[in-house]
Amino acid sequence: MLSATGTNNEHLAPGRRWWLLGAVLLVALVRLWRLPEAGPSDYDSVRNWQVVQGMAHGDFARLFIPGSPGFLVFYIPVALFTRSYLVFQAINALLGVAGVAFFAGWVARQARLSGPEAGALALLGGTSLLLTFSGRDFTPISISMVLFTGLLQSHFARLGRSSPAAALRVAVWLALGLSFNYKFLFALPVLLVLEAARADGLWRQGATWRRVVPVLLAPYVAFGALGVAVGLPWYRWFGFYARTAVPVAANPAGRQAGVQPDGLYYLRYLAEFESPLLLAGFGLAAWFAWRLWRDGWRPWAQAWPLLPYLLFWAGCMLAGMSVLVKAPRGLLFAYLPLAALAVLAGRRVLPAWALTALVLAGVGLNLQRIRRELYAPLPSTYPQVAAWLQAHGATKVASTVGLNLAPYLSEKQTLKTIIGERQLAGLRRQGYQYVLLDGYWQVTGVAHFDSLRRQVPVAAWPAPQLQQRLLYLEHSEFTGQHYAETLQSWRAAQADSLPLRLYRLR
Repeated sequence: MLSATGTNNEHLAPGRRWWLLGAVLLVALVRLWRLPEAGPSDYDSVRNWQVVQGMAHGDFARLFIPGSPGFLVFYIPVALFTRSYLVFQAINALLGVAGVAFFAGWVARQARLSGPEAGALALLGGTSLLLTFSGRDFTPISISMVLFTGLLQSHFARLGRSSPAAALRVAVWLALGLSFNYKFLFALPVLLVLEAARADGLWRQGATWRRVVPVLLAPYVAFGALGVAVGLPWYRWFGFYARTAVPVAANPAGRQAGVQPDGLYYLRYLAEFESPLLLAGFGLAAWFAWRLWRDGWRPWAQAWPLLPYLLFWAGCMLAGMSVLVKAPRGLLFAYLPLAALAVLAGRRVLPAWALTALVLAGVGLNLQRIRRELYAPLPSTYPQVAAWLQAHGATKVASTVGLNLAPYLSEKQTLKTIIGERQLAGLRRQGYQYVLLDGYWQVTGVAHFDSLRRQVPVAAWPAPQLQQRLLYLEHSEFTGQHYAETLQSWRAAQADSLPLRLYRLR
């Protein structure tokens, strides 16, 4: 029988620690490089920033809207000291780097990776195009990588120890994850299947339930009480879950269905935008897992080796998310496990020097894609729009769908988003002076601005950041478009050389 990947919990040896530290510092450089020039890239990031600012001044009306109350409350202390979007962005980016370090360190200990292998794993996972893209925003994705690694680490240890204390540690990490990102709900079915497969009698012990259930309920009780204290219904958080799972109406792009089976979306994305080592490692790991099974390993009778454990998580994410509406972030919990599988499976068929060289070549390809997709469109031109408005004394501005201009405006200036031209008449009466035809409407598929587009703008700017392929793919969950349809929309938007157009409201 093939030997299981190591399950020891030894500390990282000094040599491995330095390799890992060097790799993590390089990942941090990639995440922070030219960050001041980037600004926000999507609506959610800016909206989160605005909500945290409001909460710091006592406005908790949107505490549960993104389904991530822990994330918003976590940043309130920062908002008490600064309004700068860049500060929030940088802190969030560093949390994402910490998630990579936490994951790579755990895998390195369990699998007894060499120093170069541990560093290569951190670089391969940390330079994922999607994780780098999302790691430069202000969303719960970055801190979710820390919490998800804690969940994996605690649950992997629990599968080797049938004790209520081990289950309690899993519950703590899961409760934290659910507080910070509602997407941890997708981890629940995976955990349930793994627990059912283990079948070691842990859940027949009353002590397990007495410890685990209160911990899992604690976030809902605590944030529910906070919601009631600030005047919100106690069920608002659950209401967000219900509206997300079963929307009562179509969104501004016309998408209402939450289920959209497409088995090729994520495979095509991984093949075209991420390192080819991820899919190759997944396939090779599946072969090794099959050999383990053939040689007698059974999950209900024996501890799980690390390789099939990570394979199971990655496979469940690929299969499960392929049923729902899609965006690359749907595989949030698969990218680091896929990177680990590439290293864990690769080291079984390649000498250490060849594996390290191959992974570093994959990292080089990642960096080339990051340069082309993320760095090349910089700097953002929204600061130029804000400077023009400041110079012309504008205090009230409307924007088509997008909020990316907001961090560059002063506190005395107001920005309101619109999803259709009919709103302009009312805004004009309220004293709004300008409307920015923000090309973000093309990204989101909210095409309700034909009359405005035919008018002559008072100023216009290019916006390469709004014409990134990855940005369009990340919004396919909002538009409901399939992979090919999304890229077709992206190609159509390339014809617009000045996607930021400013009009005077008369």
